[in-house]
Amino acid sequence: MANFEVIEAFARPRAGKGVARATRREGKVPAVIYGANQEPSLIALDPRAVMRELKRGGWRSRLYEISVDGQKSRALMRDVQFHPVTDQPEHVDFQRLAAGERVRVAVAVSFLNEATSPGLKRGGVLNIVRHKVEVEVDPDHIPEKFEADLGTLDINDNIRWHDLKGAENCKPVIIGRDFVIATVAPPTVSAEQLAADAAAAAAAAAAKAGKGGKKK
Repeated sequence: MANFEVIEAFARPRAGKGVARATRREGKVPAVIYGANQEPSLIALDPRAVMRELKRGGWRSRLYEISVDGQKSRALMRDVQFHPVTDQPEHVDFQRLAAGERVRVAVAVSFLNEATSPGLKRGGVLNIVRHKVEVEVDPDHIPEKFEADLGTLDINDNIRWHDLKGAENCKPVIIGRDFVIATVAPPTVSAEQLAADAAAAAAAAAAKAGKGGKKK
């Protein structure tokens, strides 16, 4: 099961641009939690907590449990508005999660057993097509990650959607095909290596020609 990051928040009494500006003057970031057929909840966040999540990356797919005066809501961070000059967060939108109501979320793919892949051991190159897969899933079954096992892959083999572990309760947004997640491509030779090989071959040919031209 997925892990939920806890964020402490403060209730805001009402909406409006004036109230939002007042919230910012108090050193907090105004935010809203919407969805799940409930009235929007107006909240304010510590800007340090917001910046911490933004710096971690992947915040659009991270799961949050927002605590307001002891009341907890599970949500996804859907949008952040930034100040045009300072680039500081000015407003945050959360989508509330409700059991039984599917939501769309991007789940990261973790690649396992690269060291034992026959194709990679023979010089093949791992070509990752999708680092994340967007799916629709019940909030109670959102996986922390999908796992792709590379242990048996040889050159030109691939990992597809049906190969992923942890995807049992998820429906991919891409439908109608068993799409590729990653492939093991044949070894590649750099231009520098090709030039070095050509130079070595030319030197060897010149040396052989020189020996052939010597008088005995």
